[in-house]
Amino acid sequence: MENNFRSGFVAVIGRPNVGKSTLVNALLGQKIAAVSPRPQTTRRAQLGILTSDVAQIIFVDTPGLHNPHHKLGKALNLNAEEALDGVDLILWLVDASVNPTDEDKMIASLLLEIPRRPPLLLATNKTDRLTPEEKESRQNAYREIFPAADLVLPLSATRGDGRDALIEIIIENLEERPPDFPPEQVTDLYERDIAAELIREACLIFLRHEIPHSIAIRVDEFTERGDKGAYIAATVFVERDSQKGIVIGEGGRTLKKIGSAARKEIEAMSGRKIFLQLRVKVLKDWRNNENYLRRFGYNPPKEKKKR
Repeated sequence: MENNFRSGFVAVIGRPNVGKSTLVNALLGQKIAAVSPRPQTTRRAQLGILTSDVAQIIFVDTPGLHNPHHKLGKALNLNAEEALDGVDLILWLVDASVNPTDEDKMIASLLLEIPRRPPLLLATNKTDRLTPEEKESRQNAYREIFPAADLVLPLSATRGDGRDALIEIIIENLEERPPDFPPEQVTDLYERDIAAELIREACLIFLRHEIPHSIAIRVDEFTERGDKGAYIAATVFVERDSQKGIVIGEGGRTLKKIGSAARKEIEAMSGRKIFLQLRVKVLKDWRNNENYLRRFGYNPPKEKKKR
């Protein structure tokens, strides 16, 4: 390890579905965060740790900031906002394939209110879809809503454009200090937590419309079976009886597809054979129930008392 080794925490923020988890997975070279085409795939801040000979970057992958419609949404926003506290750098990822949205402007207002804000890097993602003229126009549009950005960098999380430059810029903005984590550690999540996220990701892929956002996953058992791999039993919670039937599907086909896809991802992550058993239960209106939210590990914001 070099004497001028650098280390620090980088909060990755943005509205839902702009590519935050895709970018973190790509930078780490492995999957630690659930990814799908649907918004709100990430539901809690999680660490992705990238260690080299010269630096350790601890990415804080956050839920997408959005206009909430239920208590779960408020809890996700609170989780993302709390992740900004004490970080060394903020990486704000935006979708450059479209002009700034109301949610982007909401994020800009939030960032402007942060006292003693750390350096902020505005990364315009999905620029591979744009002509040079469109790229410049979109970058200027995002600069207008947040002129305080220390640097604006175009990139493509999926193709890899700009990723090396991004890493170099991040390292330049970190302080010289020893690493916070062992070099072999890539996340703060336990294996059963990642398994739950991968099961939920499979639900997002195979289920339609609003049903995926009504789903929560609980891993009930994670048992090692020696050379035979591991056994995982998990429950898929939904909010209504009608949703339960859709998740299971005719003859159990949909649930089997979800289980098969999740099992393959968990095996790729863990490097061993996985036996996965899923069941579906109804937990009525859990997204608006503070007790249920806490049970699933969310911290709902306290409601202000009316005078």
